Amino acid sequence: MESKINYTLVGLFVVFLTAGLITFAYWLGKHGGKQEYDTYLVYMSESVAGLSTDASVKYKGVNVGTVQQLGISPHNSEEVELRLQIVRSTPIKTDTTAQLKSFGITGLAFIELSGGSKDAPLLKTSSTGVPIIPATPSTFTQMYASLEQLVKQSTLAMAKFDRILSEKNLENIATIIAETTLLVKDIRGQLQGLQDVVDNGVVMEKQITKAFAKVADASQSIQTMADSLEHNYADLGHNMRQDVQQSLELLNQLLYNLDILAGDLKHTTQAIQASPSDLLFKRSQPKPGPGEK
Repeated sequence: MESKINYTLVGLFVVFLTAGLITFAYWLGKHGGKQEYDTYLVYMSESVAGLSTDASVKYKGVNVGTVQQLGISPHNSEEVELRLQIVRSTPIKTDTTAQLKSFGITGLAFIELSGGSKDAPLLKTSSTGVPIIPATPSTFTQMYASLEQLVKQSTLAMAKFDRILSEKNLENIATIIAETTLLVKDIRGQLQGLQDVVDNGVVMEKQITKAFAKVADASQSIQTMADSLEHNYADLGHNMRQDVQQSLELLNQLLYNLDILAGDLKHTTQAIQASPSDLLFKRSQPKPGPGEK
C-alpha cells in the first residue's frame, strides 16, 4: 500500500523547527536571564562561620543577590570583608544595614539587609569606589555579649557574697544576734514601766484638755470684758467730746468779751494820756474835729 505522507513538507517543517530552536537558544543565551548587579562591601567584626561564596543576600526576606567574595579586610585584620552582588533595582539606602543570619538549625548563613526608610537617600559610592553597607551584630553575637556581661556581673556578685559570708562577718553577725536577744529581754522587762508611762500620759492628756477648756472659758470672759470696755470707752469718748466742744464755745465767747474789754481799756488809756487832769476835774474839752463847731 503506497503511503500518502509528503516527506518534503515534513523535511521543511523539521528544518524550520530546528532553526527556530537554535535562534531561541542563542537569544536566551545572549539576552534572556541577564540581570544587572551592583557591588557593595560589608565589613564585619564577628565570625562569619557558615557563610560561603554564593550565599544568599536577602532584603527583608527577598533574595536580592549573593555573596561574591569574602576574606580578611586588608585595612583591618580584625574585620571580615564581604563583597556582595545585589540586583541594581534594589533600593539600598544610607540607613540600610547588613546582618549575619542562619537558616534554622542547618547552620547555613546568609546576609540579611534591613532598614532603608522611604525618605532616606540612596547609598552612594564611597572613597574606595564601592559603596559600603554598615554591619550590625548578629542575634547570636548580641546574645553572647549579653551572656558574657551576665557572667561578669554574676562573678562580681559571688565575690561580694563570699566577702559578706567571711568568717569575721559571720562572727560579727552572731554577736549582733546575741546582743539583739539581750536587748529583746530588756525591752520585755521594761514593758510594765512603758505601760505606766502610757497610762500617766493618758491622765496628763485629760488634765491638759480640762486646762485648755478653762483657758477657753477665760478667753471668752476676757473677750466679753473687752467688748464691754470698748462700748463704755466709746460712750465716754462721745460725752467727753461734747463737753470739750461746749467748753471751747464758752472759751471763744470769753475771748471775744476780753477783746472788747481790751479795746475799751485802750481807748480809756489814750484819753487819760491826752488829758490827765480830766481824771480828777474833767475840765478839758475835746477839740472839735474837722467840720465840727
